[in-house]
Amino acid sequence: MDIPKYAIIVAGGKGNRMNTQIPKQFIPLLGKPVLMHTIERFYFAASETKIILVLPQHHVEFWNNLVEKHNFKVPHQIAIGGASRFQSVKSGLNKIEEQEGLVAIHDGVRPFISKEIIDLAYQTANKKGNAIVAVQLKDSIREVSETGNDARDRNRYRLIQTPQTFKIGLIKTAYNTPETSFFTDDASVAEASGNEINLVEGSYYNIKITTPEDLQIAGIFAKKKWNNE
Repeated sequence: MDIPKYAIIVAGGKGNRMNTQIPKQFIPLLGKPVLMHTIERFYFAASETKIILVLPQHHVEFWNNLVEKHNFKVPHQIAIGGASRFQSVKSGLNKIEEQEGLVAIHDGVRPFISKEIIDLAYQTANKKGNAIVAVQLKDSIREVSETGNDARDRNRYRLIQTPQTFKIGLIKTAYNTPETSFFTDDASVAEASGNEINLVEGSYYNIKITTPEDLQIAGIFAKKKWNNE
């Protein structure tokens, strides 16, 4: 029996660091919005995946116009986002009626996630309850404090990406807890509920587009990656 799979795509960014008039998730990349590329990654990985797109209420009409303009055919359901990422993800989770199955939670502005990583995250979450995509640090790091700064061993740290994938019942239960400022991602919410976090290998291609420099890099990645698929 096939396990139900969901993907919650969170797209509530305002694009302040991008210095553009439209939010970063709607900026064109190779002729269509970044967000459409991101949604397609999950659909192409497994077309049976049920996709939930979380948008602020005031972006819904704009998105629907883009869907019509670009003749975007990937099936998806819209959930209305909240004032924080925590509230937005919870809104997406509330659209899922099942307690059994898997859900991948992904940033709308990470359009280069690969099928291999998506599959690995689902497989690992099915076995262990969760799977958090991460990569090793490339640069040296220092910890800054009120008294100065100190070198740290970068091999002991990881940069966390998305998707962050969970058994549905596990993450729904975790999101029943009150929101705190410590909850910067879904892994921190799951961990606060007593779950051990499992890391899986991500990719340096899986960038989060938040600045003009990121968009330039994305243009290079897109031409190289997608033209070869």
